[in-house]
Amino acid sequence: MGNITMNAKDAISAKLAECFVTIENRRYLLMQGKDFEAKFEKTKKELNILGKTGSGNKSTGWKGTGKITIYKNTSIFDELMERYKNTGEDVYFDIQVTNEDPTSAAGICTMVFMGCNVDGGVLAAFDVDGDFLEQEIDFTFEDFANPTKFTQLAGMQ
Repeated sequence: MGNITMNAKDAISAKLAECFVTIENRRYLLMQGKDFEAKFEKTKKELNILGKTGSGNKSTGWKGTGKITIYKNTSIFDELMERYKNTGEDVYFDIQVTNEDPTSAAGICTMVFMGCNVDGGVLAAFDVDGDFLEQEIDFTFEDFANPTKFTQLAGMQ
C-alpha cells in the first residue's frame, strides 16, 4: 500500500484568521493583529525512583503564556497598562482566535483564552527606517477552551 499523504489544499493559511478581545464586556475585533501565539506549558517535578537509575517526571500543573503583535493604531492595551499604573487595578480579559481556510477540509478551529493579563508592552515607538508602527504585548492566561475543533482529515485513521 502506498503512503497516504496530506493534500496541499488542507494546509491552513496562517493569514485566514480572526481575533476578538473582550475587555470588561466590550468586544473588539482586533483587526490590527499581525501575529499571535498562545502556549501551554506543563510544570513538572523531577523525582527519584527506587530501583531505577534514571529520574521520573510528574506533572504538577500548567501555565499559559502568549504574545500578540498588532499594528499600533489602537490604545486599548495602553489603557490597561495606564489604568494599572494609576489605580493598581489589574484588568483581565479574554481573547478568541478562529482559524478558517475555506479551501481546507479541516474546517474551523476556535480557541478562547480566558483570564488574560498583560505582562507589559511597548507604549510608544518610532523607526526612521521602518515601515509601520507595531506593538508587541506579552500576556498570561488562566484558562482556555477549544469550542470548535478542526475536522480530522481523511486518511488520518
